[in-house]
Amino acid sequence: MAQAAAGNRNWFAIWVSVAVVVIVALVVALVVWMNRAATDPGTAPAGAGINQETGAIAVGSGSQTLDTYIDFMCPICNQFETTYGPEILDLANAGTITLNIHPISILDRYSQGTKYSTRSANAMYCVAAADPDKVVPFMQAMYKNQPEENSTGLTDQQIIDIAKGVGVTGIDSCVTDGTYTQFVTAMTEKTPIQPGSNGIGTPTLAINGNVISNQTIPAKGQFATLFQ
Repeated sequence: MAQAAAGNRNWFAIWVSVAVVVIVALVVALVVWMNRAATDPGTAPAGAGINQETGAIAVGSGSQTLDTYIDFMCPICNQFETTYGPEILDLANAGTITLNIHPISILDRYSQGTKYSTRSANAMYCVAAADPDKVVPFMQAMYKNQPEENSTGLTDQQIIDIAKGVGVTGIDSCVTDGTYTQFVTAMTEKTPIQPGSNGIGTPTLAINGNVISNQTIPAKGQFATLFQ
């Protein structure tokens, strides 16, 4: 009887060990899946001038580069565009620079749960994929209609109407379905940090690949000196 009891205990111990191994394997598999889901860029926008590795939407073809990381809910980004936008476009049109626009999402918390920053960045990619020539007009129109922080932001339909206003149609489902939402999230995580800063901020600028502090941006009318 004692031997039989010991044998039963041994089998019980074996089954317990097997069960533990199975549970551990399931936990590991779940963690791996969650990590992959968290970093999965999802559907990447395809189109001329869209860099699927960096998320940049290129404007112009100059040998020097200006990368701008923007959030459409960010009022300082709007001020930056108003102040320097014309100078930057002049540099791109003159063939001096390639402007790489990175629409990112760091201010969703300021749109009362509607995730406006993510939705508007997604829409920027929808426009870039549909008609690259309308990227800048769309960006300008979005800033012109920028909602206040801590508001619900623009609705999807309002964003679609803004796109139509600059001549882009056929992106309704791309906007409402949030086709590039995961891509926006993945690219946001790649945003560089400005010197002296503790976290991602907007706007963030990189000149020829080198991230600069916004405090070093020259006065209006002198932006071209960054490329001399």
